[in-house]
Amino acid sequence: MSQPHKLCMIPELPVSKHVSEHFVVILGPIEFHEDVLDAMSTPATSHVDPLFVPIFGESIELLRKVLLTKDAQPFVVAGSGTLGWDMMVNLIERDDEVLVINTGYFGDHLGECLEVYGAKVTHLRAPIGSRPSLEDLEQVLTGKKYKMVTVTHVDTSTGVLADIKGVAKVVKSISPETIVVVDGVCSVGSEEIRFDEWNLDVVITASQKALGVPPGLGIVVASQHAMKIFKSRKTPVASYYSNWNKWLPIMNAYEARKPAYFATPAVQLIYALHTSLKQITAQSMDSRFEQHRQVSQKFKNAITELGLKQLAVSDEAAANGMTAIWLPDGVQVSDIVPSLAAKGVQIAGGLHKECAAKYFRIGHMGISVTEPQRGHIDKVIESLATTLKELKSKA
Repeated sequence: MSQPHKLCMIPELPVSKHVSEHFVVILGPIEFHEDVLDAMSTPATSHVDPLFVPIFGESIELLRKVLLTKDAQPFVVAGSGTLGWDMMVNLIERDDEVLVINTGYFGDHLGECLEVYGAKVTHLRAPIGSRPSLEDLEQVLTGKKYKMVTVTHVDTSTGVLADIKGVAKVVKSISPETIVVVDGVCSVGSEEIRFDEWNLDVVITASQKALGVPPGLGIVVASQHAMKIFKSRKTPVASYYSNWNKWLPIMNAYEARKPAYFATPAVQLIYALHTSLKQITAQSMDSRFEQHRQVSQKFKNAITELGLKQLAVSDEAAANGMTAIWLPDGVQVSDIVPSLAAKGVQIAGGLHKECAAKYFRIGHMGISVTEPQRGHIDKVIESLATTLKELKSKA
C-alpha cells in the first residue's frame, strides 16, 4: 500500500476551480473529490447514449461491491435518500405490521413515511444517545409478527450507530421471512456493512454522504428475498414513480449494457457516482471501514480532551462517520456555528426535537478521511479548539 501524501505534497492533488479554503463537515453533502466534480461537468448527454449506458451499468455493479453482496438488486433513481423510504411501498401492503427501531429523528420520520402507505407501525425506542438492546428487540419480536423491521444505521440527529448485524441475526432467528431494512443514508461508505454475510434485505442510501457525490440520487439495494416478496405481493404498488415494476426493467437493461427508459435518469450525477464508486472500490472495503474507525477515534479523543461530551453514551453506539457533541455551558449553537464558518469550517447544529439547541454535529467521512493530506480533520480540531477559547474569553 502506498504511503499517504505529506502535507507539503498537497499541491499534487488535482488543483482546479473546485478547490476552496472553506470546506463542509456537516452530515451531507460532504466534500467532493475534484474528479467527481469534473465528472459532473460532462456535456449534455442522452441517457441512451452508447457512451453513457455502460457507465450506468457498471455503477450498478460497483454498488454491489460497496455493499459486499453478490446478487442483491440495486436501484439508482433521481431523488433524495427519502425516496428510498418511499420505495418501501414496494414491500409493504396496507395493514402490514412494521417495527421501527428508533434512535432519533430519522426513525420517527421513516415510520411516518410507512404509515402513509397503510403500515401499522410500532416504534422500539431508546433514550437519546442510546440504542434499543437486542434483548428488548427479541422480546418485542416474540410478542407480535412483523412483516418488516427497519433500523437507522446512523441516525444523524444523535450520532448513534445501530448494531445492524445483531439486529438482523435476532430478527432472522425468530422470523426468517421478516424483511430487515437498513436506512444507510449516513452509513454506506463509512460504516461496516456486509449485506450478504449479515443477511440484510434492504439497504437505503443516497449520493451526498459517504459515497461522495452531489445530492440527487436515491439508492436502494434489495436482496433476492425482498425481491421475491415484492413480486408476490397481493395488491398493486400504491406509487407511480417509486414503483419497482417500472424501475426493475430499467436497472436490468442498463446492467446488460442496453438503453431503456421510464423516467430520465440524472445523467451527470451518474457519471459522478461512477467516478466516486471507482475510487471507493480501488481499495478494499475493509481498509475503508478501518480508515473511518481510526479517524473517528482520533476526532472523538480530541473533543474529549477539549472537555466536550458526545450524545452517544458508549463507544460501540457511536458512529464512525460523524459525531454529535453537547454544547459546553454558556455556549449557543448560534455562537459556535458562525465562528467556525468564519474559519472556513462549516458544521451543523442539532436536529433532535427534544434537544436541538443543546448540541452540534460534525461529519468525518469520505475524502476528508481517506485523503488525510487535505488536512480537513486536523483543521476542524484546531478551529474548534480556537473557537471554544474565544467564546470562553467572551463569557
